[in-house]
Amino acid sequence: MEKNNIKPVTRKTFQKMKDNNEKISMLTAYDYSTAKYIDECGIDSVLIGDSLGMTILGYDTTINVTVEDMITFTKAVSRGVKRAFVIADMPFLSFNISKEQTILNAGKLICAGANAVKIEGASDFILDEIKHLTQSGINVVGHLGFTPQYINTIGGYFIQGKSYENTVKLLQDAKKLEESGVFAIVLEMVPEESAKFISENLTVPTIGIGAGKYCGGQVLVIDDLIGKYWGSVPKFVKQYANIKEIMKKAISEYNQDVKNGEFPLMEHSFRLSEEEREKFEYNLVKQNN
Repeated sequence: MEKNNIKPVTRKTFQKMKDNNEKISMLTAYDYSTAKYIDECGIDSVLIGDSLGMTILGYDTTINVTVEDMITFTKAVSRGVKRAFVIADMPFLSFNISKEQTILNAGKLICAGANAVKIEGASDFILDEIKHLTQSGINVVGHLGFTPQYINTIGGYFIQGKSYENTVKLLQDAKKLEESGVFAIVLEMVPEESAKFISENLTVPTIGIGAGKYCGGQVLVIDDLIGKYWGSVPKFVKQYANIKEIMKKAISEYNQDVKNGEFPLMEHSFRLSEEEREKFEYNLVKQNN
């Protein structure tokens, strides 16, 4: 159903854009107002990434994020979106346990407002779960390359697909995901040449993050893009603003004005009517006498 006569983006839109060599734009969002701004700017898809574990909740990695966390933020983001396609990350250990548990958790995110879920990895068990999800009517996005939920087994933030053999393995996994029913695949921290080779040999579009310009689309963490996140800026990020410094300047000026008694001024305050003020002053004088 179209929302207020605005034609929403669907999984079919992704495939149409891939077929027409049109780039897909995607950004993360974690709250209502940010999602609203992103949507109004014409971004095709909004991802409620489990990166919120670091950007919003202050964890060191994404693995502490729970399904309940994702439900809360998915509800907020989906309320702010009219056109963009909403994708929610399946957090660590919300899948890869049993098909029943996976579909239950994915269903909760869909009911919270997501149009699709994103799952990291391509093990045989995960592929079987993805088939189960898609057969149940739940859209799924795959995720290959650097997979943050496997940070403890990977051993760090390392580029994936740095050799011909590794690239071929990534393509094989991508094809398995495609056969399992995903309609798009995120490629994270993969050399540009490898991502190009993979993208050109798939039917579904790829969405790159640190994977060069030849992917079918691009996704970034909004906090990185606007310069809000306090951590180091990844090499693959282009910062379009420095919100952190703008915020710190505004907060410091507010703090100084409060301390100096320069805020609030008269224009920031509510006043009694002249009649009520006279009555107030008269009664106050009468009471003191």
